[in-house]
Amino acid sequence: MTGSVPNDIAGRLQRGRDRMFTGRAAELAVFRAALTGDEGAPAVLFVHGPGGIGKSMLLRRFAAEARAMGRPVLDIDGRTVQPTPEAFEGEAGAAFTEDGTVLIIDTFERCQGLEGWLREKFLPRLPHGGVAVIAGRQAPDAEWTSDPGWADLLYRMALRNLSPDEATALLHAWGVPRHSQAPLLAFTGGHPLALALAAAVAVREPARTTRWKPSMDVVATLLSRLVGEVPSPLHRRALEVCARAHMTTETLLRVVLGDDATVMFAWLRELPFIESTQDGLFPHDVVRQALEEDLRWRDPDGYAELHVRLGRHLFEQIRTSPVTGTLSAVRSFLFLYRDDRYMSDFNSWREAGEVRLTACEPDDRDRIRSLASEVEGEESAGLAGAWLERRPEAFRVCRTTRENKAVGFSVWLQLTEAPQAFHDPVAEAAWNHARATQPLREGEHIAVARFSVTSPEYPKISPVENLHQWRTLAEAARTEGRVAWMYVVVRAGTFWTPYMASLGLHPIAERPRVGALTYTLFAIDWRVQPVWAWAEEKTRLMLSHVRDESRAVQADDGEARRATEFTVLSRPEFDAALRDALRSFFRPQEWSANPLTRSRLTAGTNRTLPQILTDAVEGLRTEAGGEKYYKAVSRTYLTKGMPTQQSVAERLGLPFSTYRRHLTGGIARVCDALWRQEIYGDPAPADRPHPAV
Repeated sequence: MTGSVPNDIAGRLQRGRDRMFTGRAAELAVFRAALTGDEGAPAVLFVHGPGGIGKSMLLRRFAAEARAMGRPVLDIDGRTVQPTPEAFEGEAGAAFTEDGTVLIIDTFERCQGLEGWLREKFLPRLPHGGVAVIAGRQAPDAEWTSDPGWADLLYRMALRNLSPDEATALLHAWGVPRHSQAPLLAFTGGHPLALALAAAVAVREPARTTRWKPSMDVVATLLSRLVGEVPSPLHRRALEVCARAHMTTETLLRVVLGDDATVMFAWLRELPFIESTQDGLFPHDVVRQALEEDLRWRDPDGYAELHVRLGRHLFEQIRTSPVTGTLSAVRSFLFLYRDDRYMSDFNSWREAGEVRLTACEPDDRDRIRSLASEVEGEESAGLAGAWLERRPEAFRVCRTTRENKAVGFSVWLQLTEAPQAFHDPVAEAAWNHARATQPLREGEHIAVARFSVTSPEYPKISPVENLHQWRTLAEAARTEGRVAWMYVVVRAGTFWTPYMASLGLHPIAERPRVGALTYTLFAIDWRVQPVWAWAEEKTRLMLSHVRDESRAVQADDGEARRATEFTVLSRPEFDAALRDALRSFFRPQEWSANPLTRSRLTAGTNRTLPQILTDAVEGLRTEAGGEKYYKAVSRTYLTKGMPTQQSVAERLGLPFSTYRRHLTGGIARVCDALWRQEIYGDPAPADRPHPAV
């Protein structure tokens, strides 16, 4: 009676494992071909992948199928064998005693140092019909593939996450109700171990699954199994950068790790759960999720500080990258905000490489008109053609990466006056709103994302639509200081309203109509809230959920940032405020009342109003003949003890009329110089506050 219990338990174990085994059809087909000895079938299968990806479960299935075919099976566990040739052969030597033996070696990373010996000395001695399966976290080294003798004998089997259908089937096998599966699938990304852990929680606590997030016990288990022990805090920080960023390069690592970036990048790229692409490194989805959840819980201040550093760097990349790299920078920057509900719902980063945005070529004209007609009607196609004739540089065409097929286009109009050459109700609505609400100042323009047309073969949320959105932010950031109002045009409806509102864009009252379609224009005044201040606000809101809000609005150096809404001054108002500031230079109690302290001139920098005035007056000396203007202005306003203009003229040894002419000319030049800064931006960008604070 007692002898039957182990067999019964073993049978139940096998039945349970069989019930939970899902997918891996291609891998099983390769193994079955190896067992049957088909011509060209491999004799050695090298299974590799990160922890928890299902290597051991697959090996157990291999062993069961081999035994069912009557093949002898020898199991070796790398965790229990000493990593020496003598000890390994002592455990696995039985593989040489019987033809057709299937040798299965699991957890090979624990004896990885034997790889060369195994390849050169051990495996070639396997008897006729023998099959070896090696499984570990590390991929086989290059010696296997560079040796022509192994070319037909070795099959490299890289295990990936389960497909969505396979992952769903696994959750169903666990007994997770269908209505509870979506959040579990979103977190796990099809990773088998994560699926199993999440399913166990979901079955045990079904009420938690509607808004499921992994418990810290689940996260700790995943990190232990997937990542393992990390050599040092520096290595841990490198992993955290890789988890937070969309793609990690050595340059990006250097922003956080300094001179250690080179060594850490080399370490990262060798990890089994890190993928390499032409854009950089990224971790498997479940590793990314687990690392982020752990950091948020364990060190919220460290999480916020990391976001700050990465946000600063990536926003500056948007502003300074060549045009060809701008969209990539926007994608990486917005990826930092993926925890925001609307940012994740309306952006898709995974398929970003499927399409690209290119300049409009003459051969694209017919396709642009065709797409516009198909999506928005003949009247809109006519307007697209009219703008194409007059502003071809405003057009960008979205093409598929593989076929180079045009599947969409966008148009970014910069207007300094009302459209006059033809009647475009949408552009006119934007212009009329800007003129009635807060008119343009000299040197400014309004920007209209006039067309964002995507082929009907794509859904509303698609890689094509992402490129349209990302271009809008890139254009606004690159023209910061010159763009006043920005308008994003969408077909009327409620689909885009929550997303636009989350970005700080609000619909204007007028709803222009073109043909059968009505349009909504979502607007933002970048003079009131510049792009960097918009990013600052997005960061503040996001980090307020991670740490105390009063700390989230501070930079990592502890400096509190200024309010992010600015006063928009006309040129006469600006000049008047500047003259008042000069007159009150030595009366600081009056500075807060001056509107310049709430303009881009000062609120957009780390400098006080007196510092800005001093620098501007000092700048007069660099102009040809500017010394006389400098003396008149500085002695009158920036020098204590000069009570009247008459006394200043006497001190300078000038007739009063000459002095007044110099003073008037100097003030006018200071006003011109500072107005240029107000419109076009601070000439010293290093003083500008960074966006992610």
